[in-house]
Parts: sequence; C-alpha cells; structure tokens
Amino acid sequence: MRSFLTFVFCSLLGGLFAQQDPMSAYYKIVDVPIPDEVVLEVGGLALNDQDQLGVSTRRGEVWLIDRPYSKNPDYSLFAKGLHEPLGLAFRDNGFYATQRGELTRLEDRDGNGKADVFRTVYSWPLSGNYHDYSYGPKFLPGGDMLVTLNLSWIGHGASLSKWRGWLLKITPEGDMEPLATGLRSPAGFMVNEKGDIFYTENQGDWVGSGRMTHLEKGDFAGNPAGLRWAAEPNSPVKLAAGSIPDYPGMSLFEYAKKVPAVKAPAVWFPHTILGISTSDILVDNTGGQFGPFEGQWFVGDQGHSKIMRVYMEEIDGVYQGAAFGFIDGFASGILRMIWGSDNSMFVGMTSRGWPATGKAPYGLQRLVWSGKTPFEIKTMQAKPDGFLLTFTEPVSKSTGSDPASYAVTSFNYEYHKTYGSPIVDQQDGEVYQVELSEDGLSARLLVKGMRLGFIHQVVAEGLRSRAGKPLLHNTGYYTLNTVPGGQLKSVAIGSAEDGAADAGPTKRPNTMPASWTDGPDVELNLGTKPGLKYDETVLMVDAGTKVKLTFSNSDDMLHNLVIVKPGDAVGKVAELSMKLGLKGEEMNYVPESDLILYHTGILQPETSETLYFTAPKEPGYYMYVCTFPGHAQVMRGTLMVE
Repeated sequence: MRSFLTFVFCSLLGGLFAQQDPMSAYYKIVDVPIPDEVVLEVGGLALNDQDQLGVSTRRGEVWLIDRPYSKNPDYSLFAKGLHEPLGLAFRDNGFYATQRGELTRLEDRDGNGKADVFRTVYSWPLSGNYHDYSYGPKFLPGGDMLVTLNLSWIGHGASLSKWRGWLLKITPEGDMEPLATGLRSPAGFMVNEKGDIFYTENQGDWVGSGRMTHLEKGDFAGNPAGLRWAAEPNSPVKLAAGSIPDYPGMSLFEYAKKVPAVKAPAVWFPHTILGISTSDILVDNTGGQFGPFEGQWFVGDQGHSKIMRVYMEEIDGVYQGAAFGFIDGFASGILRMIWGSDNSMFVGMTSRGWPATGKAPYGLQRLVWSGKTPFEIKTMQAKPDGFLLTFTEPVSKSTGSDPASYAVTSFNYEYHKTYGSPIVDQQDGEVYQVELSEDGLSARLLVKGMRLGFIHQVVAEGLRSRAGKPLLHNTGYYTLNTVPGGQLKSVAIGSAEDGAADAGPTKRPNTMPASWTDGPDVELNLGTKPGLKYDETVLMVDAGTKVKLTFSNSDDMLHNLVIVKPGDAVGKVAELSMKLGLKGEEMNYVPESDLILYHTGILQPETSETLYFTAPKEPGYYMYVCTFPGHAQVMRGTLMVE
C-alpha cells in the first residue's frame, strides 16, 4: 500500500511545475558539479584573489572550489567546525564568516590551502533557539562590516538574546555599533554604490509580505521584538520597548506617519505572487555583460527557488521601485548570489528545514546570459499622474498606445502583530491615456486612482513588440511612497467593490450538522511537522461515515488543508492555486474547482480549524494537500476511504 501511495505521490510531484521558464532561452542555468561526498548546503559565497570560489555551508564547513566555471571543478576543504555560517566575504587575504554567535576571520598563513587561524572579530550571545540565524558580513566602503541577526521563534518572533533583530556595524578591530532594529528574518542585505544599506525581509508577525527596506542609522523597520535593547547606551533607536501598539487596519506606510521612527519599505514583493521567502540581493554592476538590466537589482527567493528583478529609483531622498519576475527553475532554495569573474551569476542553495519548489536538498548553479535580449518591461518610474515604462525592444504602435493594453490595481497589507496579512484595500485604477515614444521604447501611462503608500500592480497583457512578441513578464509591482515634486496629481476614482469569490459554504463545513444527533462516527486529528509536512500522511475512514476532522497548525508558517477527489486532482488544484494572483489570500488559496471536496481556511501558526463532513460513499484514495503557494508539491497526504 505504501509503495503504491509513494508512486502516486512522486508521479504527481514530477508533473507539477515541470514547464520550463521561457526566460531559459535567454539565461541558462548551469550546474556547478558537486562531489558525492560533499554536502554543499550553501550558507555563503565569496571569491578570493585567485578566483577560487569559497562556499560556507550550514554544516560548518568552508570549501574552496578551484576552476568553478569548468565542468570539472576541484574541491578542497578550507575550514570546518564552524557554527552554521550563513554568510561569507573575502578581504585582505582572508575570509570572514558570520557564525551563529560571532563574526570570524579565517586565514591560511602557511599557504597550504587550509585555514590555520580562526580569529573572533566580535561575538554576541545565543539563546539556543533554532531560529537564531546570523548573516553576513557585507563590507562598507571604508572597510567596516555589517551583520544582521535573526529573531528567535517562540510561536512569534522574539529577541531572546542581546541584539537579535538588529543590524550591527563591526570594525575590523572588533568594535561594534548597533545601527537599526525592527528586523525579523533579514537573510539578505547589501550596500549600494552610495553606501546606502538595504535588507530583505520575510513574511511573519508584523510583516504582511516580503519586502526590501532602506536602513539608516536609528531606523525601526517594523518588528518590535528588537526594541528590547533600544534602551542600551549605544542604541541609536529612540523607540522604547512596548511603544508600538497594534492599530488594526493600518498599513505600515500609514503607521510611519504616526510614528516617524518607523521606516516604510522601498519595495514590496507580493506574497506567493513573486515569492514567499526573500533572500539575497545582488546589483547588476557587470557593465551590460549580463543583459539589458545594468544597475538593476536581483533578489533571490528561497521558497520558490527563483530570482526576481527590481528597478529602484530615489526620489527626493526616498527609495522606491518596481519588482518583476525574472527566472525560476533552480535546483533548490536560493540563499546566496554573487558575480563570477566571467559576469555569470553564482547561485547557492539549500532547503533543509526550509522546503523549496526546487527538489534538491542543496545546490550550486550558475546563471549565464546567452547574449540575446528578452522582451521585457525594462524600467518603471513613478510620475505625479502615472508611470513611465521603458522596454528592452520597441513595442508596436497599435498595442503600445492603446490604454486597453494596460491595467492598474493598487492594494496594501496590514501592519499588525499577526503573522502575515491578507491583501487589503484593493482598488482598480484606470489607464486613460498613453503617450508612446516615436522609437517605441517607452510609454507614459496617465493613470486614475494612484494612491501614496500602496503597491501598484501594472499589467501590460495586451502589449506586443513590433515583431509581435508578448512580454515574458507582463506585470510590475511598484511601491509608491512618493512622487516627483511630492504632490500626487492622479485623478481619484471610487473604491472597487470589496469581497472575494468563495469556494462554497458547503466545502468549508465548520459547524456540526444538526442532523448528527449522536455526534460524529469518527474523530480525526491532523497536525504539522517542520519541513512542510503533515504529521500524518495517511488517514483512514469508512465510506459514508460522519467525520470530525481537526487540523492544527503547529508550524511557524501558514498552512491550509484541502481534500480533493482521487486521481490527478491534487496536481490540478495545486496548479490552479498558483494562478489566483491578488485574489489568493482572500480566497485562502483555494481555487473554485469541482475537484475540491472540503477545505479549511489559511491557518496562522498555533491555530486550528475543525471540519464536519460525510466521507465519500465511493471507496478510493482521496488526497489532502496544503495549497499555500510553494507548499503543494511536498505537503500532501492520503485520505483512504474504505
């Protein structure tokens, strides 16, 4: 029986997400071979002066890879015994690694290819909590280093040991200065050419969706757990612990108006639409050797095994910009990205405990530009009354100048202590006029319904190039914090109707039917395990019995439970859930489909929901699945009806 279920599971799994990304015609994903005996769970990447690739792993090793661009690279163990180093850098003939509890310099002084000096630059206390991840370092122009410290997890984010949830600056001599707090899970951060600091954040408590924030000294980025240490003498943050009340229904942008110390994000990444767990940031400084996106930013996503693209602009000192899809299909969950000396991109991956759409437990790949230019929206700039789009190829006059080729929707997320947020305040705008340039390379969209503090989805589905090609990615998400001149001149329109399509009240039966005078025939309990798993992979009931099924989410992520018909229904339902777009959260990621029998809503961590239903009369193997995007391919089980 288990062999049959395994066969069914693997068959469905292989069919899901099998379609090749169309961007692969322009950017090729190339494997960097890994020896069988090397478990390369990538935590950090850095090239040394000999163009050898240093790779730190979650298992505490640092490997040196000679000829990393070849089909036969050579691996040598440089260091071992570290504590899960999730970052690596190279400077002044030595590697710097951020372990869980310290920033360490590793040197090979005798030239034998192995580290013989491990010098603690700076250390911080640990609580022992599994969520006490530490990242970095990144070098500032003057040689000082930056590290970020993840919050602990105790059913919510907590700063159980000093400086958890903070950005720290550390000198090579070991002097530390705290710079900013409000961080939750700051796995990716970078310093731009001006020396400004940005970090990526993952959805969680106080974090409605993935986002990127510009951090300056004294900033508070939103999660109040780190304020526990704001009273320390060297803290530049002026907010006190407990000074962030939860105002229901307020966005982070609006909250920042009430509390100026709060920093609104520069870019939002709509959850499950662009990704689910943002990671590294890499700026294209290749001088055009990686395609048409010079100066733009690439952002990895661990859960969706993909890379996104960001066009960032600075308006009157305020950073903001547009996020686009770029390429997916990587082997595992992306954590680190760096440029190779040949202007290809090294991508380091891991998925242990952090499941990803890429099925491999770890991986190292390169992304190589083919030299061909994809048809894309190249940039998206804010104007007081609309947006200016530029393209990588000229667009046709008939489609490019037609307002019907474009659609605008604005929306937001709630800023609250609850884990994540549904999409709120969604409103359709209107592109009422388009000014297309003579060369077809730009289009000025005049828009009704723009709103400061909102994410603006711009879809150019009807757009075609002069050669008749559609855009590879026709949607951009612009985070509008300000406009040139500071005054919005977009014409207002009425609010769109609220409400979402419902999967049907009979498919979410949370109340025991009155006709069940003797109660249910059987009571089932289903929970979760780490790694995107239900705690039971097989549940058994008799055909036609009255079932009470309680699903409890004890994980630190969002999950649901969807029971579907036999056969290939589970794969089809999972695919439909990925296409819900902006409606996904309000529909609990449950698509409207006759293939679905029963479902719960999306459950927050440490919550539960009970369903009452009559088991199908037809015996068979009915699958249950979590349809939260990125979970469906691994988080499944079988309801055996006998």
